[in-house]
Amino acid sequence: MCGFIGFFDTREKKEVIVERMMDRVVHRGPDMGGKYIDAHCGLGFRRLSILDLSEAGAQPLYSEDGNKILVFNGEIYNYTEIREDLMAKGYKFKSNTDSEVLIHGYDEYGEALVNKLRGMFAFCIWDKVEQKAFGARDNFGIKPFYFYEYEYDGQQSLMIASEIKAFLDHPSFNKEVNKKALKPYLTFQYSAQPDETFFKGVKRLKPGHYFTYQNGEMKIQKYWEVNFNDQHKTLEENIADIRAVIDDSVKMHKQSDVPVGSFLSGGVDSSYITERLMPDKTFSIGFAEDTFDETTHAEDLSNILNIENIKRTIDADDCLGMLPTIQYHMDEPQSNPSTMPLYFLSKLVKDNDVTVVLSGEGADEIFGGYEWYGLDEGQKKLKKLPSFILKPAASLAKHLPNFRGKTTLLRAGRPVEETFIGQALVFEEDEAKDILNSDYQQSRSVKDITDKVYSLVQGKDDVTKKQFLDIKLFMAGDILQKADKMSMAHSLELRVPFLDKEVMKVGEQIGSEQKITNGTTKYVLRKAAEKSLPEEWFKRKKKGFPVPIKLWFQEEKYYQFVKEYFQADYVDQFFDREKINQLLDDHYQGVVNNARKIYTVLVFLVWYKRYFIDEVA
Repeated sequence: MCGFIGFFDTREKKEVIVERMMDRVVHRGPDMGGKYIDAHCGLGFRRLSILDLSEAGAQPLYSEDGNKILVFNGEIYNYTEIREDLMAKGYKFKSNTDSEVLIHGYDEYGEALVNKLRGMFAFCIWDKVEQKAFGARDNFGIKPFYFYEYEYDGQQSLMIASEIKAFLDHPSFNKEVNKKALKPYLTFQYSAQPDETFFKGVKRLKPGHYFTYQNGEMKIQKYWEVNFNDQHKTLEENIADIRAVIDDSVKMHKQSDVPVGSFLSGGVDSSYITERLMPDKTFSIGFAEDTFDETTHAEDLSNILNIENIKRTIDADDCLGMLPTIQYHMDEPQSNPSTMPLYFLSKLVKDNDVTVVLSGEGADEIFGGYEWYGLDEGQKKLKKLPSFILKPAASLAKHLPNFRGKTTLLRAGRPVEETFIGQALVFEEDEAKDILNSDYQQSRSVKDITDKVYSLVQGKDDVTKKQFLDIKLFMAGDILQKADKMSMAHSLELRVPFLDKEVMKVGEQIGSEQKITNGTTKYVLRKAAEKSLPEEWFKRKKKGFPVPIKLWFQEEKYYQFVKEYFQADYVDQFFDREKINQLLDDHYQGVVNNARKIYTVLVFLVWYKRYFIDEVA
């Protein structure tokens, strides 16, 4: 696991810029650094050694003729298979790294290389003869890839990096808030526009895409897409397929020349991965508040499996005290509260001399694990009404003030495309607009963002539509962003065996009726895990990573902590000061639970202060 930076222009004295950009992402690769510079290109790399710990695995890496130069962040799990094919074709290897497979693979297969890769990756190859860059990002977006186009000496130019913060040290980067990002964020809790970010002009290379850059022109191409297509296999056949592919994926993901552990909560996903991996150590984090602590479940399973469990309890002082640092590492505002414990969980792993950890991300999106994929009891009852009654009632309710059961009626009587935007709905769109200043009210609507995703799964059932939306927005923009950034903040490589393209192929072929069965989410995966886990674990309902922010913001100490941010001078640039403080006061006084809204506004203000007011280090 590593971090890279790069830029393509004709300026002289590139070395100082490259060094500064590399230093900004040193946490991604503290073991080794390297750079490549020519008249048209500057590349830098920071290495966290995982495979082949020798200097033979150092980057940038060169092709045999020295004309192509690679920087690469990630792991290619099927690299030995590709390596064997390349060796049969006459290529010679100097190391046992997956990175060398990429550069020889590009020589042999060209852009079609991306279709052969099984893993998590973001990489760029510079061809100094053609003066052409080729870059790619993995199928799911496990590894980040940012780019920024600018003009230098009258020519269109490009910079790239594993993290946005690296751009701060480039003289052609203009640091400015993207005014179109704030309103959608207040609803989704993350930067929800798939290719844009909170920094104006900075874009993401989307998952499953590659690019070429030559003569100032960047061309982006999609090479992979999710394709849910029920093959109508029996439950038993799908269970067997799941068990086989998970075993294979875990075997692939545990390849390492350094110690490997696993995150472990009380849920089926991390428990199943842990049981299949059987690491020496598992790691868990919990809160002082009993109802927010699952570490007992993790410890119990570890004892059953005879694995050492290392756990830590954290509190509000820990989390809110590190919030500026957490948001610095996130690059962009992200108000999923689970980001805070994930930061401390990653630190716990690294502090115990483990460099690679496996986790359960992706199982919910692939196998239907979220409660919102099914219908609650209220929706089931309303669905029994004739459509000529239900649909008009829902249409009427949409325009009425809030009343008990309104949300249930709207979800039952309107298409999923109009009611489901993913895991979070913090502020309704009109609420977000109401607390924002006019400069920040103009942006893509929530519907515009989701419609572009739903258009790709027209004709599919509602569960499939919800899964697809979560994969494209929530998982890519929230789950995987925090997984990468919080682990790499501590120079820890986090691997996600469920997010493997072979596992995805199995998940794509399973019908929704086997994913959600009699109100049980992830039914087919639970049945697969039944052969490996005690009943209490494979049957346990999903709890997520709950964080007691509701309780914290009702305590005087933390109320004052938030108040200081909500009263800061720069607040008026973005928000109606009176309205956001009313949200805080109403929550503090127990009038209404505004915890998620408060935290979402707070996180943006913390991020803004860290990047635009404080000295960034």
